[in-house]
Amino acid sequence: MNECMAQLCQGSLGDPVVNITFGHGANPGPQLSAATTNYAFISGDCPNDSFYTVRSNTTACFGNSWHSLTQDHTGDGNGYFMLVNASFQPSDFYVDTVTGLCPNTTFEFAAWITNVLKPSACSSNGIKPNLTFTIETTTGSVLQTFKSGDIYADNSPVWKQYGFFFKTPPDVNDIVVRIRNNAPGGCGNDLALDDITFRPCGPMVTVAIPGETTGTKSICYDDATPYTLKASVSDGYANPAYQWQVSTDNINWTDIAGATTTTYKRTQTVIGKYYYRLAVAEAGNITSPKCRIASNTILFDVQGKPVTTAGSNSPACESSTLTLTATGGVTFQWTGPNNYNGTGSPANITNASLSAAGKYYVTVTSSAGCVQQDSVTVVIIPKPHVDAGASAGICEGESITLNGSGGTVYLWQPATGLSATDIPNPVATPADSIVYTLTVKDDASVCSAVDSVAINVYRKPTANAGADKVMIEGQSVKLTGIVSGTLIDYNWTPVVYINNAAALTPVVSPPRDTTYTLHVVSQAGCGTATDNVFIKVYKKVIIPNAFSPNKDGINDTWNIIALDAYPNAVLTVFNRYGKAVFTSQGSYTAWDGTYNSSPLPVGTYYYVIDTKLSFLPLLTGWVTILR
Repeated sequence: MNECMAQLCQGSLGDPVVNITFGHGANPGPQLSAATTNYAFISGDCPNDSFYTVRSNTTACFGNSWHSLTQDHTGDGNGYFMLVNASFQPSDFYVDTVTGLCPNTTFEFAAWITNVLKPSACSSNGIKPNLTFTIETTTGSVLQTFKSGDIYADNSPVWKQYGFFFKTPPDVNDIVVRIRNNAPGGCGNDLALDDITFRPCGPMVTVAIPGETTGTKSICYDDATPYTLKASVSDGYANPAYQWQVSTDNINWTDIAGATTTTYKRTQTVIGKYYYRLAVAEAGNITSPKCRIASNTILFDVQGKPVTTAGSNSPACESSTLTLTATGGVTFQWTGPNNYNGTGSPANITNASLSAAGKYYVTVTSSAGCVQQDSVTVVIIPKPHVDAGASAGICEGESITLNGSGGTVYLWQPATGLSATDIPNPVATPADSIVYTLTVKDDASVCSAVDSVAINVYRKPTANAGADKVMIEGQSVKLTGIVSGTLIDYNWTPVVYINNAAALTPVVSPPRDTTYTLHVVSQAGCGTATDNVFIKVYKKVIIPNAFSPNKDGINDTWNIIALDAYPNAVLTVFNRYGKAVFTSQGSYTAWDGTYNSSPLPVGTYYYVIDTKLSFLPLLTGWVTILR
């Protein structure tokens, strides 16, 4: 970061009359002359109080309490600077005599300085450099003085420019510059000094090309336009004189003979870069380069015909995008077959036909307006006529041969289920319906075409009639059929005692045990499937509520019709006290109203029948013995 401090020149500056950079090279730099400083020189890094060194870098001095400088203020890693550790007592640490200045001329004095002490050093209370800059005559008369004030430490090295301007007396060509350290030595007061300059300072001089907004004008070598440069000079000189200058490197300047007014007309057409500026001084000093100030620079970039190239993505395929490219300019105008006109680089022709082949011409124009023509010949290759064959359907597990055509190089994608991917007629055995994409190329493998074919895989039929079911005679039950497959029909047989033989979940009510069959047929010719479900029909249990075991041959036993249909049923009869007086398990025997072979008295008895079928509740009730 560069920061300007003090009263630097507010107008235009001239070229440096004096530029003290301390040199350039490997460490250490050269010792200053004995008259320049009263500090002692050391060749190594990290000078102590009242010592200095000239270095291109300094590293971790005094326990890393100093910043490590890796370059001078211009960013040059090999540029020298003066590294100073101030004396304990305020004193001059830099004194130099500058000769050859112009008399009666205002000069800017400037120097770059950085505080090398870190803010955290010296318990964050380091001594800050404080400098006085003085310009004197060689006889000791002070021409100008400037004080920097405290130069504060920064978290990283920051070069700051300090300076001021002064005017030399009419009879003075030589001056003395003196830099004095006002702060005491001790912990801190350490600095680096670089690039001391003296430059003429005067009124503001501004040069422009009327009508142009920038300081650079690019023109073609054949442009003979007499461009006029015009200067604006603010007040400041009593009797100003002018001199236009030209340079080819913006460093070394040559006066243009006879160009001594505030305007200049140039007609340079030789290829190259030409910098122009106006030098201004008091009339008596204009012939001395050390006395002049200078304006901003105007650059005329005189260019020759552009060096061009023209190209394309040829050979291009029919129906693809043809791309034309060119280099060497800022605008590109194309012409070509089929009355083609286009601009830019790249210039694209989409869906190029075979008739787009031929020679294309491009006119290239540079930023300076210089024009050059170029051309490129384009070849368009016919696109292959690909055919992936007709779409088809196959049954699950079957194969089919694909029929591709149209090229010499084949690629089928995806490879799933294919016997090969690089032949025109691979065998496909896909597990699922799929779309195969065929890419074919011509003999040169440049152009390609794409087609696709769908292979539909039909699933074979499956039938699941569901789990076997049980029911009570006179009731009904729902079948739970499940089918799968592609393009299938289904139905149940037999078609008796069923409400809808074409439904997957019909309701059936057979009067007796019955087996129903679910039939599934593939309309795509992929076979049939069947499955059975058995319906167990249990008889309805009718329980009499009275009998008369009096051996008259009428209702002598308690007979429960159809209980034999439940081979695991358990029947228990209880008297009114809850005592079991009759039990039958398994094969049912009618009860004769006795208990332990003795007749039971007339009365009401209670029964419980457990059919041992989870879907039937216990059957309970009462029965009366009559006599």
